[in-house]
Amino acid sequence: MDQYTGLIFPIALLAIFYFLVIRPQQKKNKQINQMRADLRVGDEITTIGGIYGKITKMKDDMITIEVGTDKTKMNITKWAIGNTITKSNDEEEK
Repeated sequence: MDQYTGLIFPIALLAIFYFLVIRPQQKKNKQINQMRADLRVGDEITTIGGIYGKITKMKDDMITIEVGTDKTKMNITKWAIGNTITKSNDEEEK
């Protein structure tokens, strides 16, 4: 029994580290991936670089957004989307 008492403390630290650091990060990544999977044309988004825009076209991993008052079009990848500001009308009607 004495040989296992030295293992209790490191195992407890690993368990605490898992529940305080790793698990919350995995939940957050899952939510972000779900948000990116639910994107639709017409959604207003913010990129991870801080650019606000409206989705005009989606093709696989490439998304075209309109930016600014002159409606400049930018192509970005899906992973560059940081947040959804508003959902399109199609989502609200369902």
